[in-house]
Amino acid sequence: MPEPEARPAPPRRQRAIAVRRFAGHRRMLERLDRRPLRVVQLSDLHVGLVTPQAVQLAAVALTNAQAPDLVVLTGDYIARSLRHLDTLEALLADIEAPMIAVLGNHDHWHGAEAVRRTLRRAGVQVLDNAWTLVELDGRRLQVVGLDDDATGHADPRAATRGLRADLPTLGLSHIGELADELWDRGVSLVLSGHTHAGHVMLEEAQHLTLPGLMGHRYVHGLYGCRLGERAPGALYVSAGIGASVFGLRLGERARREIPVFELGLAPGSFEEHHAEQRALPGRARYRATLQGPSDSG
Repeated sequence: MPEPEARPAPPRRQRAIAVRRFAGHRRMLERLDRRPLRVVQLSDLHVGLVTPQAVQLAAVALTNAQAPDLVVLTGDYIARSLRHLDTLEALLADIEAPMIAVLGNHDHWHGAEAVRRTLRRAGVQVLDNAWTLVELDGRRLQVVGLDDDATGHADPRAATRGLRADLPTLGLSHIGELADELWDRGVSLVLSGHTHAGHVMLEEAQHLTLPGLMGHRYVHGLYGCRLGERAPGALYVSAGIGASVFGLRLGERARREIPVFELGLAPGSFEEHHAEQRALPGRARYRATLQGPSDSG
């Protein structure tokens, strides 16, 4: 039997992006007939001058390489201006899967409606405190999308009004602090971003990151409980891809990343990057009230 052909090594930019795999919530098992749906999350692209275009292209290529059933986008598509919307549109148009998105604080700071139009032109469905029902390979999934909480636009009650209890549900929220409210409203797994994992993070030192010091309860990775024992739901906070001010990343947990979720597989059925962890003390609800950064990049 001939030896299998060796796959070429991925380009350097792709190797710098971690692909981290996780199972979904236990509640999704029966509701998806134990056939997994693969969901890839892209967060905090921050298309602009700070994040090299080669990194953005590598992120899209890695996303397509996972053969996702669905790609979800969890906010902050621009960095410090609207001047790169054409680049954003071209990037997202190359993704080879259905896409659903919510907005982040940078999108609101610099022009939410312009960002929405760009996403829609690229084929992305944008959810503003709403939910949608998608059918993927014969299976149905409810996707809830919260608008950005840092700028005061999130409305969990409106976003979950009319949800069906008999269908699996995935939540999207740029900031993870509202995950608890979504869990209580029937959303078993929430995906978010915003923190960039603090850019510099050592293991077991989330409280020392900038987001931790600012009062975030959730800085990076898995929180809650996917078995429904210690908490009614779970949250994943992605380290994201880009940056708006500086691009330095130090520490394995702070690497640029593409999380992949196998909804319909049981937690523990394959090796994951890490297990659920405890939330930081934080504040009951984080909200950024500062003016957005100036239009300079």
